[in-house]
This record gives sequence, structure tokens and C-alpha cells, in this order.
Amino acid sequence: MDLSWLEDFAALAETGNFSRAAEARHCTQPAFSRRIRALEDWVGATLFDRQSSPVRLTAAGERFRPDATEAWRRLAQARDAAREAAGLAESQLVVAATHALSLLFFPGWLTRLEEGGPLGPVRLVSDSLRGCEEVMVQGDAQFLLAHAHPAAPSRLDGAGFTAVTIGQDLLVPVAAPAASPDLDDSVAQLAYSPDSGMGRILAAELRQRPPLALKPVFTSHLSVVLRTMARDGRGMAWLPLSLVADDLAIGSLVRLGEGRWDIPVDILLYRPRARQSPTAEAFWARAGRC
Repeated sequence: MDLSWLEDFAALAETGNFSRAAEARHCTQPAFSRRIRALEDWVGATLFDRQSSPVRLTAAGERFRPDATEAWRRLAQARDAAREAAGLAESQLVVAATHALSLLFFPGWLTRLEEGGPLGPVRLVSDSLRGCEEVMVQGDAQFLLAHAHPAAPSRLDGAGFTAVTIGQDLLVPVAAPAASPDLDDSVAQLAYSPDSGMGRILAAELRQRPPLALKPVFTSHLSVVLRTMARDGRGMAWLPLSLVADDLAIGSLVRLGEGRWDIPVDILLYRPRARQSPTAEAFWARAGRC
């Protein structure tokens, strides 16, 4: 079996489209289709339902997916650890973080960690939560920083990964003073996209509360964009208190609901359960103490 077939499988499972998956894998669609068929021949079962749109995993494909992604991730980590041990690769730490935490939390947190001594080269990968989870599953980062809430489990909340809480935040409903609505009325909402971790948390939490008459008028996975729209009076949004504290202090935004609709969230640092390189293990030990 060609190990690159596992990456092909992951790309098609993620996109549900042969053309987009082939583009992501930098090959022609006919060549990509042949490689997927070769993987199915090796497995001995059809992994994708090609009659559905988008293309969906069959029952066999669903069963194959977690083991295939874990196998690829473990191989990628073993390769990087071997290169580091042989002195063929720089001992670089790769941390994936959602956009909000990349801007609001990561710089100060990294500075606190460095008080214990140099960490060496660090590369930050910033993306939506969905994108960051995919980076972790594929073994392209050793750690992930993300907001978390019990009602909205992450794709990494499974046997292959573990996490430690390293901070807290609060999602608060806010709006510009002139557009400040009553949450008991119909409300124009600046909403998060489904790829956003904040969006997952908010949707899960609101399902557990009395219904609100929310009317989404704008959607983005970037909380900084929703903040700008809220300050311009375009609607209300649930935003991290760490992002809007200064706006609340100067009055460019006001809190809604008198605290009744605030949502506490944790900031978690995820890692694979499997042992990583010495550099990554040292980073994890320091992060757990900070």
C-alpha cells in the first residue's frame, strides 16, 4: 500500500468532492480517483458512496477512518521524532490555535512559558477550530489551543488525544449602545460559521436555554470581524470578554442580558496521547505548570 493513499482518503472524506480533493492533493481528478480505487482494492471494501452528493463514507469507510487517520498521524510523528534524534531536523514546536486565541491569548501565554527558559523555535498555525483539528489529526502540529465547553465536544475528545485547562474566558452578548436590543425581543445577530469553535459552543449552549428570537444577518468564523460589525451597530454578537473588555470599558460596546446569557468557556491545550519528541514533551511539562 502507498501511504499517500491515506492522505487521499482523508482529503476526500473531508471535502466530499473528488475535484476539490484532487486539487488539495495536487493531482488530476482521474489520477486521484485511481488512487482511491487502489486503496479500496487494498482494503477489500468500498469506502465511499459515489452516488451521493456530496460523496459520503460507506459503513466500511466510517469504520476505516479513525484508524487510518491515527495511523498516519503516528507515522508523521515518528518520522519527525526520528529526524530530530538524528539531528536532521530543527527541534521546532508547532502549535495550532484558533484565530481568536492566536490574537488574544497565545502571545502572552508564550511569554509566560518562556520565563522558565528558552523554548526554541515555535511555529503558530492559525485557523478555524475545524481546520486546527484537521491539522492535529494529520499530525502536522504537536499541540492545539482552543476554547472548550462541555456541551460542545471537540473532534479531539477521544482516545487518541488528551488536554489540560490553561485558562478561562467568557462569551458575552454585546452590541453598540445605539443598537442595544432587548434579548427578549427579535434580535439581529452577528453569527459564527459552523467551522468556528465559538459557533459550536454557542449553538450547543443556546439549545439548552429558553429560545431567543435571533435573526442572523451576518456570519463569520472570525470573532474580530464580528466585533467590528457590532461596534458599527450592525447587530449583537456573543464575543470573548478578553476581546471586548476595552470596548466595554470605553462604552463602544455594551453587555446585554445582565449576565443571564453569559457563557463560561475554558481554554484547553490538546496533545496526542502518544509520546512525542523530547522537545514537545518538555514543552508539555512546562505548559502544565504555567
